[in-house]
Amino acid sequence: MPGFILQARNIRKSFGGVEALRGVNLDVGAGEIHCLAGENGCGKSTLIKIISGFYEADGGELELNGRRFSRLTPLEAISLGVQVIYQDFSLFPNLTVMENLAINMELMDKRRFVNYARMRRAAGEAVAKIGFSVDMNELVENLSIARKQIIAICRALLYGARLIIMDEPTTALTKKEVRSLFQVIKNLQAQGIAILFVSHKLDEVFEISERFTIFRNGQNVAAGNTSELDAKRFAFYMTGREFADEAYAAPEFSGPPVLEARGLSSGNVYRDISFTVSRGEIFGITGLLGSGRGELVRTLFGVQRPDAGTILINGEPVKIRGVKDAIALGVGYVPADRLTEGLFLSQSIGRNIVVSSLKKLSNAAGILFPDKTREEITSWISELAINTGDYERQVKTLSGGNQQKVVLARWLANDLKALILNGPTVGVDIGSKYDIHALLRKLASRGLSVIIISDDLPELLACCNRIVVMREGRIVKELKASETTEARLGEIATGVA
Repeated sequence: MPGFILQARNIRKSFGGVEALRGVNLDVGAGEIHCLAGENGCGKSTLIKIISGFYEADGGELELNGRRFSRLTPLEAISLGVQVIYQDFSLFPNLTVMENLAINMELMDKRRFVNYARMRRAAGEAVAKIGFSVDMNELVENLSIARKQIIAICRALLYGARLIIMDEPTTALTKKEVRSLFQVIKNLQAQGIAILFVSHKLDEVFEISERFTIFRNGQNVAAGNTSELDAKRFAFYMTGREFADEAYAAPEFSGPPVLEARGLSSGNVYRDISFTVSRGEIFGITGLLGSGRGELVRTLFGVQRPDAGTILINGEPVKIRGVKDAIALGVGYVPADRLTEGLFLSQSIGRNIVVSSLKKLSNAAGILFPDKTREEITSWISELAINTGDYERQVKTLSGGNQQKVVLARWLANDLKALILNGPTVGVDIGSKYDIHALLRKLASRGLSVIIISDDLPELLACCNRIVVMREGRIVKELKASETTEARLGEIATGVA
């Protein structure tokens, strides 16, 4: 192991009497890819902000490049080669790639006039370091999430980065984009740059990191070589809980399929789609980005209309001309991006839960019954084990897993026949993921039909009875979850099989 670029010793931090960090330790070697893992609220983000100089620790010591500090300023951290890439990337969407890459250098050098030739030269050097090709004049807002992330990495390289901290870097990426990002990370490592990879995704931790450190409740619980860790121990260290491997077996319910598609088509997006979903079944849909899976489920929820085909509910043909029609027919939809499509972030947890069931909670004049509304909110908080002390808090203060439970509660407060979930556990930690899976199994066992759209193949195998694979706008295969594997699904989705 080369020398350590970062050593954090006995770091402590409290907020209003609440201990966020209780004497944690972390070592990152020069040129090492090190995973810092833990559930939401375990203290990962607090330590990152201390290392980057944003917070001052209440106690402990940092050593960077052999120099010891009781505290750092952001400028000192940058001068020592520390760069943090947060989930929002901290880019200016209305500026070009070149301007995003180089404008901070102009500002730090306190130049009175912008020199675009100098900026273009600096930006070109940054992208060349990782072999990235991009139009320097393109507005950043027009780039994909994956390319925005690469721009953030390139910007870090302009400041002589020796340690790049990536905070949940794969949350919004497809599997193909994750593979590309990992190649970039390996390239950075080859240049001697250390990566602190902050994540709670087991498969990614095992694939990319050499060593790991796991926090729980603001304390160290484990550290070591990733090669010596397995998935069960990783999950236990993260949560303090043992998870049993179990598959869902749908109960037998009589009657026609709850939801059925016959010959649905929409231009070149998807064609001749037919399937059935029975009462109490968990039905999976997967496929690569661009396979048509997202557009198909938005059609089922009335966000867009098909050119041809029929949708049936309980055996009867229905017209779903918009979202109101879908809701009236008992169809609910949990979107992939809960932050922009699923929640009113500045509103309270309680309001987010009852927003779709206001009619039954109010009188003819539209005035809510306070007691009835309070009872509805608290019952769903209890039913779904939403971790909040006060439902008047803004929903944006919750962890990702609890936010997802709020979205689920909103739909379950209605009389649903079918619930569609697009990426139901994207961006949630291991414990919350397990809880959401258990909840979906319980709801299905009570008779709710559940449709899961995901490229998280282990999730589909753990939850679903049947899985269909889409490719180039068509369903190319239907399989029983109990009779297939992750590798088989991947081969079908990519066209290898």
